[in-house]
Amino acid sequence: MNLQLIDIAILVVYLITMVMIGFYMKNKAKQDKESYLMGGKKLPWYMLGLSDASDMFDISGTMWMVSLCFVYGFKSIWIPWLWPVFNQVFMMMFLSKWLRRSNATTGAEWLKTRFGLVGKGVKSSHAIIIAFALISCLGFLAYGFVGLGKFIEVFVPWEHIKAYVPFDVPSKYVAHFYGIVFTLFAMFYSIIGGMHSIVLGDAIKYSIMTLACIAIGVIAVQHLQNQTLNVPKGWNNPFFGWNLDLDWSAIAADANKKIEEDGFSLFGIFFMMMLLKGVFASLAGPAPNYDMQKILSTRSPKEASKMTGFVSIVLLPIRYSMVTGLTVLALLYYNQLYLKGPDGITDFERILPATINTFLPIGVLGLVVTGLLGAFMGTFSGTLNAAQAYIVNDIYLKYINPTAPTKKIISMNYIVGIVVVAAGIGFGFLTKDVNNILQWIVGGLYGGYVAANCLKWYWWRFNANGFFWGMAIGVGAALLMPYVTTGLPLFWWPALFILSLAGCLIGTYTAPPTDMVVLKSFYSTVKPWGFWKPIHNLVTAEQPSFKANKNFKLDMFNVAIGIVAQLCLTIFPMYLITGMYIPFLVTVAILVVIVTILKRTWWNRLED
Repeated sequence: MNLQLIDIAILVVYLITMVMIGFYMKNKAKQDKESYLMGGKKLPWYMLGLSDASDMFDISGTMWMVSLCFVYGFKSIWIPWLWPVFNQVFMMMFLSKWLRRSNATTGAEWLKTRFGLVGKGVKSSHAIIIAFALISCLGFLAYGFVGLGKFIEVFVPWEHIKAYVPFDVPSKYVAHFYGIVFTLFAMFYSIIGGMHSIVLGDAIKYSIMTLACIAIGVIAVQHLQNQTLNVPKGWNNPFFGWNLDLDWSAIAADANKKIEEDGFSLFGIFFMMMLLKGVFASLAGPAPNYDMQKILSTRSPKEASKMTGFVSIVLLPIRYSMVTGLTVLALLYYNQLYLKGPDGITDFERILPATINTFLPIGVLGLVVTGLLGAFMGTFSGTLNAAQAYIVNDIYLKYINPTAPTKKIISMNYIVGIVVVAAGIGFGFLTKDVNNILQWIVGGLYGGYVAANCLKWYWWRFNANGFFWGMAIGVGAALLMPYVTTGLPLFWWPALFILSLAGCLIGTYTAPPTDMVVLKSFYSTVKPWGFWKPIHNLVTAEQPSFKANKNFKLDMFNVAIGIVAQLCLTIFPMYLITGMYIPFLVTVAILVVIVTILKRTWWNRLED
């Protein structure tokens, strides 16, 4: 166990601080429902953006990214398009302000602004979005839980701990035991302090992570001096053809097995599928998780756009400094790392904890471990807050006790939080590894989400009945897919999308249109572009001064250059740390040009 007294002290101080934040924010969170779930919609956009970025800097995702960077090199920058990461660009340019104009508390509550409170399919659409939100939240809780356990297991070997534990833990469940212990800390401060506690905790964690990431980058550069990376041809080239063409046979043969298991060998087809799915998923808007909750918690639509744009700036360069630094160290000293799992098979997701444990000096090790543990706690608490919002706001207050006093509402949040954490841990016990659950969430579950949530923004005739059937068929098929087919979940996406789209269209045309009063209110308040001409005519008949949103072309232009800027933010620390200075300077120059353009085409044009 390489953790020394100073490292352990840093970790303990952090955990105590999180508990104290929970107590400190308790009274502020208890003021009312909105204060608990959304910080009273009074938190500044940059704090919410920092918190959102901090929640995305999760331990499981970072372990996954390091394993990808090791095996796929600079081509790994494309693989997070599975989420897709560029959905932040779509939200930054137009979707965040559209969403915030609803002034809703959750995605389910938002639906009433689009479909109203009565009519065929309204209650069903409300129920299906809650079900989807809770399934995805539980999936992400399990995803974080599994990654945390695997991370801690490397730093705290079981043989050093088992003498102090009054019961026997089988070796295959040691990671789960560690996951439960640290999950309890995250559960405590997030349940007690609500959104106020989560945002403050995330700011502290981000500060720690920034120091840790810079330190790792510097250490990697020092180790790389007078050495070269032993990597396959094409590893440090972000561009690709139809085939991946990375041959690890003479260096680390197990990496070839991972490429085969991942299903990424035909990288050109994989990329096109990611891009197609990613564009539709981005047009659908944020999924009902912590990301949506942060957008809805901003003070205004303009601040919602600023918050979303801020996320990529504060997240990507810092995160990829860590990812690249750890990858460089792992490549230089690959033969010194033990990456075997309990089953004796090489597990590349162990690169991150093994490299940290082996090469980081005292003090820096404590910062990194604390920062990554905080990354888990931030993601976990944000996801938990979203799940609480859906259960308490959209089930308890809507159907069970609509007149509940504030004290009762806060008590229900506490109870629901504990139940959700227990369920997330239960899902974690059923999960093999981080990659499996991630692939299912982004390739399968979100495949059933996309069609209905695209149509709700851009087509006036789409109604609650269509939303319900599109979501029900898509999500139902996603849940069944693992049992009826094999292969990369991303390749299920076209089938899921077509099934869901069919459900949307059949459901829509077997029910009357949404009430015109609701549609006129939605269109005039949210101001989306798309196929809204009949509603536009009705609105302008009543409000002759109303102007349609004609920013489609400008928004798409901003999205296109915004995605390029996001890629530049991702890859410039990779070029810098590996000593590729000419590509680094070119990337920075491109970034400066794009920022200058967006200042005129986006920032200066922001409005509520």
